[in-house]
Amino acid sequence: QVQLVESGGGLVQAGGSLRLSCEASGIILSNNRMGWYRQAPGKQRELVAFISRSGITNYADSVKGRFTISRDNAKSTVYLQMNSLKPEDTAVYYCHPEEHSGLWGLGTQVTVSS
Repeated sequence: QVQLVESGGGLVQAGGSLRLSCEASGIILSNNRMGWYRQAPGKQRELVAFISRSGITNYADSVKGRFTISRDNAKSTVYLQMNSLKPEDTAVYYCHPEEHSGLWGLGTQVTVSS
């Protein structure tokens, strides 16, 4: 069964940190470029971090210097380390394999209190 399971979200105070995980099954993670997206209430889903098959990373300006995306192909898992969190980071976070346009997980809620 092909699926993505995100975890690691929660409630944190501004300035705090969280580490999100995304475990993929049914796909070969190493064959996929992976993105972390987020969607806040009333807003469109946006790409916040991207990692290529070879490990090259790219970030949205709003999270650059605070978030780090990484991957462990052996564990079929992608991570998003989030530091110096701000209330505007509050959203549901999703991982997404760019080679599978319709494959999304349920996401994990991140709430940052001021």
